[in-house]
Amino acid sequence: MWPAARAPYAGADQSARGIPPYAASLRKAPTVTDPLDRESVRTRVHAALVTELEHQARRLAELDDDLSPLLEPIRALLTGGKRLRAAFAYWGYRSAGQPGSPELVRLASAMEFFQAAALLHDDVMDGSDTRRGMPSAHRAAATLHAERGWAGDADRFGEASAILAGDLCLQWSDEAFSTSGLPSEHLARGRATFDRMRTQLMGGQFLDLLESARGWDGLSSAERVASARRVIRYKSAKYTIEQPLLIGALVGGVPEPALGPLSAYGLALGEAFQLRDDVLGVFGDPAQTGKPAGDDLREGKRTVQLAYALDTSDADQSAQVAGLLGRADLDACGIDTLRAVMIDTGAVQRVEQDITRLADVARAALGDAAAYLEGEAIDVLGELVEFSTARST
Repeated sequence: MWPAARAPYAGADQSARGIPPYAASLRKAPTVTDPLDRESVRTRVHAALVTELEHQARRLAELDDDLSPLLEPIRALLTGGKRLRAAFAYWGYRSAGQPGSPELVRLASAMEFFQAAALLHDDVMDGSDTRRGMPSAHRAAATLHAERGWAGDADRFGEASAILAGDLCLQWSDEAFSTSGLPSEHLARGRATFDRMRTQLMGGQFLDLLESARGWDGLSSAERVASARRVIRYKSAKYTIEQPLLIGALVGGVPEPALGPLSAYGLALGEAFQLRDDVLGVFGDPAQTGKPAGDDLREGKRTVQLAYALDTSDADQSAQVAGLLGRADLDACGIDTLRAVMIDTGAVQRVEQDITRLADVARAALGDAAAYLEGEAIDVLGELVEFSTARST
């Protein structure tokens, strides 16, 4: 039996039905109009991804009649998703006053292939069982291996398959960028940022591993928060919003004075987006997030939310965190105990305040850039602040 929470909180019994107690307040949040469907960006990017996957499948068919164990997890993963990164690249380009086009959509699709690579690798690293409500790629491949009675270890086969699938998506992201059809001299303006994005994300992934391995023993509360924010910046914030936005803006030819404010907008909003994701990782409704609530706790993820909880926890609460965080066998009772610590210490409220503050910073930065940008794109980027930080995102 896991140790009991210091104090009960409303809705704690809901987790037994798979509904985290905090999810009720998330579902009650006002509906946010989805800006990702402006100019049918989501639909058009999806069509571009399907076309590219068909093209790449024909290439791989030259190797063997059936490489579906490699390709199907990619197809399944790319079927879902909000296309957030593609949208920021698209509207970054359009903010320069440039028109929408199939070539721009293909450029934007490069961000989705890159995101798929990151997710495929991340799920292997974290040992995640599901992604977007489906078995994660390495789990699906391992199941296939077992069902067909193939030789060797099914889990190792699954992990190797997912790693190779992620490597393919990395290659395809580069291919989609460089062969988008936009003028080569325009692509050259965004190439350095595109390359930096792909390098820094891999560094951010390792930084996350490193911080988990080193732990927080001996660090002050401020140092723990700084550590968590550094991981957020390089594992999520930059490649989710800032860098796709800047890539589109640079390729489109946005005036130089707009780039600094756009970067500030993207960094602030990217951090707010990840802070929201961290809250959802503990308290979110699996029906909305596509992943079991509490996975971040099983993984021992060092988040700002956790740092805040430890900052104001008493001795009993600190002992509960030390005994439960990072346990692969963490059950519903243990998850509820850790949730209670985060609520009772005020950690969740502090994160919500951070999200509000960062969203305000993003809006102010967008205002600074507005004089140099095209009107409709300003409107969409403003809407994306609300969308990216909504409690039901």
